[in-house]
Amino acid sequence: MTAETTVPSSGTQPWASGIPHGPVRPARHIGGFRFPSRRPPARSDSPLPLLAADLLAAMAGAAVLAEAAGRPGPAAAPTTALVATLVAALVVGALLLRPRSARPGPGAPGVLDELPALCGRTAVTWLGLAALLAAYDPARALTARTLLLGWALHAAAAGAGRGAVHWRRRVALRRRPRTALVVGPAATAQRVAAALLRHPGCGVRPVGVVADRAEGAAGLPVLTTGEEVERALIRNGVRVVLTVHPAVRTAKAPLLRALAASGCALWEVEAECPAYETRDQLAGFAVRRLDPGARRPGAAGKRLLDVVVSGTLLVLVSPVLLVCATVLRLTDGPGVVFRQERVGKDGRPFTMLKFRTHRPADEQEAATRWSVAGDQRMSPFCRVLRQTSMDELLQLWNVFRGDMSLVGPRPERPHFVAQFSRIHPGYAARHRMRTGITGLAQVNGLRGDTSIEDRARFDNAYIDNWSLWQDIRILLRTAAAVVRSTGS
Repeated sequence: MTAETTVPSSGTQPWASGIPHGPVRPARHIGGFRFPSRRPPARSDSPLPLLAADLLAAMAGAAVLAEAAGRPGPAAAPTTALVATLVAALVVGALLLRPRSARPGPGAPGVLDELPALCGRTAVTWLGLAALLAAYDPARALTARTLLLGWALHAAAAGAGRGAVHWRRRVALRRRPRTALVVGPAATAQRVAAALLRHPGCGVRPVGVVADRAEGAAGLPVLTTGEEVERALIRNGVRVVLTVHPAVRTAKAPLLRALAASGCALWEVEAECPAYETRDQLAGFAVRRLDPGARRPGAAGKRLLDVVVSGTLLVLVSPVLLVCATVLRLTDGPGVVFRQERVGKDGRPFTMLKFRTHRPADEQEAATRWSVAGDQRMSPFCRVLRQTSMDELLQLWNVFRGDMSLVGPRPERPHFVAQFSRIHPGYAARHRMRTGITGLAQVNGLRGDTSIEDRARFDNAYIDNWSLWQDIRILLRTAAAVVRSTGS
């Protein structure tokens, strides 16, 4: 538990997480972010050429069926209607199991990237086809030779067709690369931009760097205002934005959302350390797609769960809230509820509500004192509230109104957000998701005065592997912990 106070004065704190002088509150100095919104979204490659290649490959495999149907043998040849049905099943199976282009990055993929999936899914198609034919008439089941020949011809034709499509796209990108802006600390962004320019085959050509200040780094122009970013967007037709530091997602969240709204595709580049088990590469850097404007699958269900559960609990525990407020008023005087500024999703501050169980000496203590566990100034009733976590019940209102979620990383004060972001890599990335009353770190014992590094790791693991069922599990484990009175 952290110290309590009313909302401190509205001063901003440095993020100190690799982004020079980035504030906790979303930066306002990059203009008004009114980038051209009339531009249509960046057009992705049409799937029609790949669909045509897959259809032609399925027809090549169907030729093996036709040849098997006309071959003399002890088993009667399938009828024309049956052959047509099997060919249709082969084509439909090829389309349904069509491998995607290995989550293509900003550049163009190659057929070798998807060859294992292509061969595997084609094999599934042919095995399903053989099972369908054997179920129709065991005497007409495909022989092992026919099955192997059909699969090999189908996979080879699909690989050749898709390879031709990918080759044509790579040639087009080399002739006309996609222009890009690189966002992040100037020195790191210039280094990534220089690497991309040395590898024109990746299909991305940086035209500028977006940073808080130039820092004297040589290379591409450094854009520090919204007007400069807007001019670069229009003059160069920028369609790709690359971020080169994890804290950019938080410190530059309004800028990234504005760029995405203007039709740019956003990608995060692992510029400082290698990323493992990734299939997206750009000039040797691991990359992954960002979409700050899109809701994650299931996000609507998470918000619905928050509203239903928090609203129901507010009604059910309202007598308990009234009793707690009355006892606190009688034993500790006025000021039952305190309001404290915390940092929420995308670095936006909000006012968090709790029952007042501790009165700090001044605002400095409230803003900078980490833990008040064991403080002798707390009354016995306040200690009970903290031990049972009942002082957190008022945060159900924060959940109901959308400031917080039931499950998510615990929100912290701006002073400590700045400090922890500087010391612990990945701490700032916790703000990718709405903060919560409880979370994966809390149900694993990371409450009170525990390791911040461990908390950041558990919180980021929760965000990266989020599911609605995981939220329900964490809520059930939290309820069990409250019943056992294991609050801090």
